[in-house]
Amino acid sequence: MKTKFFVTLSLMVPLLASAQSPSLDELQATMKAMQQVITNLQQEITDLKKQQTPPLPPAVPSVAVPAKGVEFIPPTIKAPPEASQVTSRDALNDQQEAAQRPGNLTLDPQYRGFIPIPNTPAFIKFNAKVRVDLTDDNRNSGNPDRFTPALIPVQGEPTYGGGNQFNMNTRGSTLSLDVRAPDVAGSPRFYYNNDFFGGGVNGGMTYRLKQLYGQYFNVTAGFTYSIFEDPDVWPDTVDFEGPNSMIFARQPTVRYLLPLNEHWQMNFGIQQPATEVDNFGFPDVTSVNHAPDGGFNVRWEDSKIGHVQFAAILRDLGANSPTLGDQSVFGWGLMAATSLNVFERDTVQGQLTYGEGYFHFSNDKFTYAGFNGGDAAYDASGKLQALPYFSAMAGYTHHWSEKFRSTATFGYISLDNEPSQGPLAYHQTYYTSANLVYQIRHRVSVGLEGLYGKKEVQSGDTGDVFRVQLGITFALFD
Repeated sequence: MKTKFFVTLSLMVPLLASAQSPSLDELQATMKAMQQVITNLQQEITDLKKQQTPPLPPAVPSVAVPAKGVEFIPPTIKAPPEASQVTSRDALNDQQEAAQRPGNLTLDPQYRGFIPIPNTPAFIKFNAKVRVDLTDDNRNSGNPDRFTPALIPVQGEPTYGGGNQFNMNTRGSTLSLDVRAPDVAGSPRFYYNNDFFGGGVNGGMTYRLKQLYGQYFNVTAGFTYSIFEDPDVWPDTVDFEGPNSMIFARQPTVRYLLPLNEHWQMNFGIQQPATEVDNFGFPDVTSVNHAPDGGFNVRWEDSKIGHVQFAAILRDLGANSPTLGDQSVFGWGLMAATSLNVFERDTVQGQLTYGEGYFHFSNDKFTYAGFNGGDAAYDASGKLQALPYFSAMAGYTHHWSEKFRSTATFGYISLDNEPSQGPLAYHQTYYTSANLVYQIRHRVSVGLEGLYGKKEVQSGDTGDVFRVQLGITFALFD
């Protein structure tokens, strides 16, 4: 740059010298030459500055942030979990989410709603489901918040009848917490869930724990489903209680899930015993637990067909009385359950159980004055007997469209009685329902259902109730 400047200056000197006695034309020519030189210098300076200016860093590509409800971005998992052979079914009262699956199998491999926990390999999902139920009964149902045929008053009882009764409650609202670490060996999981059916009626909101367990290397320990239960077979009822004949029990348990292959698995373990002996006429009798309940189940699953489960429960039923002594009797139960995919989107559910001394696991289990147990009772000679029990359930769900579906459900229970139990002893109950559910949004549902329940006691007296129920649910996540 300096060299060019001096060369230019040396050219300008003679021009300036010759301009000491210039004519007008010579002066104009000299000025034009000087202007051109100055223009050339300015251009060279501009070019030099461009060469010395550092280049701008490359533009960082922008990351498109999806609009809410448009696209889901799953959490980053090194070893993505596999989908379970069991598929999730739409249901206002979801029993499937809490069920244990083998290894890292899950109903939702994308982990929708899960967020990473900082500085840990775990993911967490908090979910809240708000529920409002409005019911109208043609007479006293025995429980305005839940449809329980076992509690229906029979003719001759003071509480029978009473005329039309309306109720509204939010006790079916639930809170849940699901923590998983799919990248950790053993795929550990912690699950918590509660509702508000802890006690009382008429809209009270009393806390009730439903699930609190941990699963690690297919070992489950905590408060969860009985090994005798199949949570994947519950039909989609608007009624929060569900069919009377369902096997339903949550209790402390330790069990091991053994995957056999892609389609077969076994569960076996022990759980808290809860002997329920009918002490009607024997006020000094108390139930005694001598050993834990033990059982197992075998499952076959296929994503296209559905699943089948066979289960067994073994029990030691004990009772102690100063007059009748310390006695025990063997209790057992067998169960076959299935949920099958039919046609394009329809499903059918079925369950059969039979055995002696396992009424404790019935969804219709209850306690009221004059009858507080259905597992065992004393015969005429004062000997403790396990009561034979049979139950059946059938359900069918049809999808009318993407947003509308209907489910029809039937439940039946028969419990053989001992004469010592008295005339009001629970003998048989029936449960039927049919509904129409409107899925307004993916997380918002409205269901209208008609229900009929009937109860028969040992004396032959009966009672029945018709109910119309409207249920509304809104979930924070799926």
